[in-house]
Amino acid sequence: MGSRGLGLALVCCLLLAFACGLVLGRVPRGQQEQQEQEGTREPPMDHAERDEDEHEKYGPRQDEEAPASRCLRCCDPGTPVYQAIPVPQINITILKGEKGDRGDRGLQGKYGKTGSVGARGHTGPKGQKGSMGAPGDRCKNHYAAFSVGRKKPLHSNDYYQTVIFDTEFVNLYSHFNMFTGKFYCYVPGIYFFSLNVHTWNQKETYLHIMKNAEEVVILYAQVSDRSIMQSQSLMLELREQDEVWVRLFKGERENAIFSDEFDTYITFSGYLVKPANEP
Repeated sequence: MGSRGLGLALVCCLLLAFACGLVLGRVPRGQQEQQEQEGTREPPMDHAERDEDEHEKYGPRQDEEAPASRCLRCCDPGTPVYQAIPVPQINITILKGEKGDRGDRGLQGKYGKTGSVGARGHTGPKGQKGSMGAPGDRCKNHYAAFSVGRKKPLHSNDYYQTVIFDTEFVNLYSHFNMFTGKFYCYVPGIYFFSLNVHTWNQKETYLHIMKNAEEVVILYAQVSDRSIMQSQSLMLELREQDEVWVRLFKGERENAIFSDEFDTYITFSGYLVKPANEP
């Protein structure tokens, strides 16, 4: 129980003690005199004499008024009824103490478990149309280009051979894979390709420019006493992940391409002309 509850209980006990003391403390005068004269009590009287004597003792005389504070027995005629003494009222609010200082903040408790995800809310209203943006650049937004070379000669074999290039001139965004010898299309559109080789004396030159597994164009030179430069070029429409590469024909007829370690005689180039997403 707090200090406020103890104070209220103490006040109630004091009020009850005070009221009981007022009622119980009023001893009748006859009893008080009787207690004082216990040592010199006269011989007992009979019933009639006792009534007459008590009537004379407690009854008022003819020329005197009955004192207001005289005690009467409850059995006497005309006994006044004692009024109940009102209990004094005490304002409890005066016992209320002043407001105390604010206590220190307690430690933060542990985080509770994460609740389940609620249902998705309703779609909000459509916003207003925004203002027109600034005009964009007229230049192309997408680029793709490569140019590679080979410094080693290559002779035909019993199977088709992919021409692998060992020199990189331009390889924008690494779209040409030097390990596989193939160009991979990442920007769909129209492309231009060009292949240049040097023939070998007394041997045919027989190559194909390939699109995926399809032979698109051929680069061919007949047997000759003189070696010459040969070239082939074309434009292709490519989709994403298409492959373009060069293949040397297999050894049904002996063919080869010439090069040396000092100069580059074999080149393969290509670049994007127009992306497919441009109007």
